[in-house]
Amino acid sequence: MKTKTLVSLSLLIGIGAALHFIVPGFFLGMKPDMMLLMMFLAIVLYPEKRNVFIVALAAGAISAMTTTFPGGQIPNIIDKFVTAFLFYLLFIGFKKFSTSVISVCILTALGTIISGAIFLGSAYYIVSLPGPFVVLFGAVVLPAVLLNTVAMVFIYPIVKGIVQKTKIPVHA
Repeated sequence: MKTKTLVSLSLLIGIGAALHFIVPGFFLGMKPDMMLLMMFLAIVLYPEKRNVFIVALAAGAISAMTTTFPGGQIPNIIDKFVTAFLFYLLFIGFKKFSTSVISVCILTALGTIISGAIFLGSAYYIVSLPGPFVVLFGAVVLPAVLLNTVAMVFIYPIVKGIVQKTKIPVHA
């Protein structure tokens, strides 16, 4: 792994950590997961298994440390690992279409839905949920899908342009 790639991944995860930390919990201790946005962006720009593993590990650990969900540490770690690799598989499966803004945004929406379902499902079995699954999914996951998708519409072209101008090696 090249140092430039590792630094780029670190920057994306650092931005994701800041976003995850400053977004307040608004419904029963849950908040939209902005860390996913940066995790997905890192996977799109650097789609290799070892990069996905590193990003999933870092995103899971940081999300676990900054969660406002009671007992959400382990579900966050599970969620980030499973979601990162499922997103990676979706990205590789649709690689022919996956570099346009529209396809990256669709993958972001799907990835956020997957992440929300995995987080709520694992939290249900590990620590129990503070409300019904469907209510939490509708009140937190669906707004997060909208927020992450809209943010990706703006962030992906900017980051892609910066990466191309700075000649940081990417695989997308």
